[in-house]
Amino acid sequence: MGRSVSRSPSRRRRYSPSPVSHRHSRTSRRRSPSHKRRRRHRTSSSPSPSRSPTPKLKKDQKKRNLLERRQHEEELKLLEEETARRLEEAIRKNVEENLNSEDVKLEIERRVAEGVKKLFDDVEAQLGKEKEDALTEARRKEEQARKEREELDKMLEENRRRVEEAQRREALELQRKEEERQRELEMIQRQKEEATRRKKLEEEEEHANRINSLGKNKSRPKSYGF
Repeated sequence: MGRSVSRSPSRRRRYSPSPVSHRHSRTSRRRSPSHKRRRRHRTSSSPSPSRSPTPKLKKDQKKRNLLERRQHEEELKLLEEETARRLEEAIRKNVEENLNSEDVKLEIERRVAEGVKKLFDDVEAQLGKEKEDALTEARRKEEQARKEREELDKMLEENRRRVEEAQRREALELQRKEEERQRELEMIQRQKEEATRRKKLEEEEEHANRINSLGKNKSRPKSYGF
């Protein structure tokens, strides 16, 4: 119904008849159907029954039929435009009356209130969803940070263990080298003491041998040569 109403003004502008056609259409409307029937009756009964219509009469009859058909089409077009105009006017009045009625105003207010409430509900739901998404993202980041800290602690602990192991091995190596050096020093000290002891024994033996040799020389008689 709304589309037919919206097309009616353009159709009136497009097919608005001229004043001559108005007069012609009014004249044609004033003619009664009996007048048309009488005219057709006279036309059809004008030739004599004994003779067939001439080509000129046939041509005139076709022209009249064409003219009547066009007049009928124009009358139908005017009737359609008038009907569309009256329908549009009735719809407009009905819409105006409905819009001005209290029920319609209340219904509009109710729908506006429902729309506002739905808008707020949608905004609240969207904010709630965004908040939940933000909390989920925060928890995810916190969990990721916790895992990264744990991995870092494990790595630091492993590094500390490796450093301690390296230090322990180095300390054992130093201790082994120190013990080996101490053994070498003790061996050298024993060798020195042994050498000193042997030297002392040799000196004592040599000293004893000298004493023995001197004692033998004193006990031997002196010989005088001549």
